[in-house]
Amino acid sequence: MTQMASNGVQASPAAPSVLGWSRLPSEYAIPERAPSLLEAQQYCERLARSHYENFSVATWFLPQRLKQHFFNVYAYCRISDDLGDEVGDASASLALLDQWESQLQACYHGTPKHPVFVALTETVRKFDIPQQEFADLLTAFRQDQTVTRFETFNDVLAYCRYSANPVGHLVLYLCGYRDAERQQLSDFTCTALQLANFWQDVSVDYAKGRIYLPLGDLRKYGVSEQDIAQNRNTESFCSMMQFEVERARDWFRQGLPLVQKVGRELAVDLDLFSRGGMEILNAIERQGFAVLGKRPAISKSRKLALVARAAMGKLFGGAQ
Repeated sequence: MTQMASNGVQASPAAPSVLGWSRLPSEYAIPERAPSLLEAQQYCERLARSHYENFSVATWFLPQRLKQHFFNVYAYCRISDDLGDEVGDASASLALLDQWESQLQACYHGTPKHPVFVALTETVRKFDIPQQEFADLLTAFRQDQTVTRFETFNDVLAYCRYSANPVGHLVLYLCGYRDAERQQLSDFTCTALQLANFWQDVSVDYAKGRIYLPLGDLRKYGVSEQDIAQNRNTESFCSMMQFEVERARDWFRQGLPLVQKVGRELAVDLDLFSRGGMEILNAIERQGFAVLGKRPAISKSRKLALVARAAMGKLFGGAQ
């Protein structure tokens, strides 16, 4: 497929966007002609089912009428994330994100070409989703290209405001909820999930040049960037991680009331994802908070237990 610049003109071979598309799956590129709605929907479902086992599991608990819309939103989030995280060149990522946002704007004007946005057009119309919720995610992925350190925990929270919280809002819109109270509770949960992933992936993120642990906390506990670079799980580092884990748990606790304020289908999914995130924190604790060089993971048996618990909730009246 021919790569196109945001103004619709075929891009020069030397353009950063061409470099960027070449480093991503070929099906991500923007086609010259829009697919049919059915083709676009099949594209989104295929992408969603092929990427993450956990996403496919979660859809077991969704009513059939919502599954396609969740596929559409997931596909948008997945490709947006990859444009920011998998290209390996900041200028190329920024160029691709600009093109992607042009397709988002075209979606809201009824003229998209990319299958994700062709599929999303129906979702946006049916659920009246504000464009800003989708655009906010792109703000975070652009920030990833230029900001690699965070001075305070509040700075990390400000990043989560764009990187994680919009996803929760999108889920709420799909399930018919638009109020500020539920969005705030969702923000607690989504931020907590983002923090759990950050604390799980300290070494992975450092390999990409990023540290999401607040620099102020590193100084407070006497931890250096060199400790992270050399995978030194010092006593000071583990003490700091224990503090960060407890802080993330507190955010999960603040979000838990949302489970009681939504319908059964969404409650089961929220419970599953919240407990999955807390299980990541438990895995960090089980290895003594020594996450450097050894990424904490949830065992298959624990994953199955979480899913079984969610299934019981679905059958017998919601989250327990």
